[in-house]
Amino acid sequence: MTSLRTILLAALCAGFTACQSTTQVRPTKLAVVDTRGTLRNVRTTAYTHSESDHIVYGAKSAVGTDLKYGTVRSAAADWSVYPVGTLFKIEGEPYVYQVDDYGSALVGTKTIDLYRPSKTAMNDWGARNVNIHVLKWGSFDQSLAIMKPRLGAKPHIRQMVNAIEAKNGSES
Repeated sequence: MTSLRTILLAALCAGFTACQSTTQVRPTKLAVVDTRGTLRNVRTTAYTHSESDHIVYGAKSAVGTDLKYGTVRSAAADWSVYPVGTLFKIEGEPYVYQVDDYGSALVGTKTIDLYRPSKTAMNDWGARNVNIHVLKWGSFDQSLAIMKPRLGAKPHIRQMVNAIEAKNGSES
């Protein structure tokens, strides 16, 4: 039941903000979960390590690993919606995406930011609403373990921690 609640909460999270892409697409509906566990109409954007707000981190994710762009690809999200370690596929693509990064513009949204290795590739993706199939949900506990030592660093980290802790309190 908790897994279903998590899926529904991720699907119903409100609020959309532009995210590190020059192309913006307005979501037409909230994402909905179908009977096969697919999240429909999920807003995605793209980012790259050479953008001005990511240069300080280089090609490293929030978990400290290299950003991936192969068969498995890195994705950034609000970890209170899509916890670290979440694995998903975009309908029509052969790649698996792994949530291993986060960004301030993503907090409070259901938007997923997909890593691209160049600004050209980032701009080519732009912003799109897609259907995703979650292969495995990540861990809110692992998300908290990574973020809690960083609480003083940025306000968006506090927002994600508070949202996860509120969920944990409501599931008790």
